Amino acid sequence: MALVGTHVSKADDLADELTALGSVRSSEEVVGDLVVLAVPYTQAPHVVRQHAGELDGAVVVDPTNPVDMSILEPLDAAFVEPLGSAARVIAAAAPPGARIVKAFNTTFAGALVAGEVAGQPLDVFIASDNDEAKARVAQLVEDGGSRPIDAGPLARARELEALGYLHMALQATLGTSFASAVKILA
Repeated sequence: MALVGTHVSKADDLADELTALGSVRSSEEVVGDLVVLAVPYTQAPHVVRQHAGELDGAVVVDPTNPVDMSILEPLDAAFVEPLGSAARVIAAAAPPGARIVKAFNTTFAGALVAGEVAGQPLDVFIASDNDEAKARVAQLVEDGGSRPIDAGPLARARELEALGYLHMALQATLGTSFASAVKILA
């Protein structure tokens, strides 16, 4: 798996956090056929267009949320409309052969490193229009010790992004300092 960021140091930091998920390396260029976008949402469409030739045929994992992190507020609707979600905007910027998967956007990095919260394995929600790509990301999640949950088609990214924002917004109330997780119990 490769991580692509706007600066290789940011991708390096995320690669260090995700080493429990298997072989991970950061790069300023796309290497491999499973790529995690290690950039804020506002940069993701630009990075995807910049690397379009390298992403054709790749599984591209979008862990972003359309949130202004400086004030922890959702970005103006103009950043995601009329496509409805950050994932759909990224998909529109991607080459036709890229397979976009929304995943990891509701799971904080610290929890991923720990592999659990309160003794419970993490749930990672996955949405994509491509079943093979979804299965590859589900395997990555399982290999990391977490439970993949199929959230359906990429159209569900809108709800996953809302859940990701809600999870962020609740941190002050919960007092967990981003050490909580969203869990489905059945």
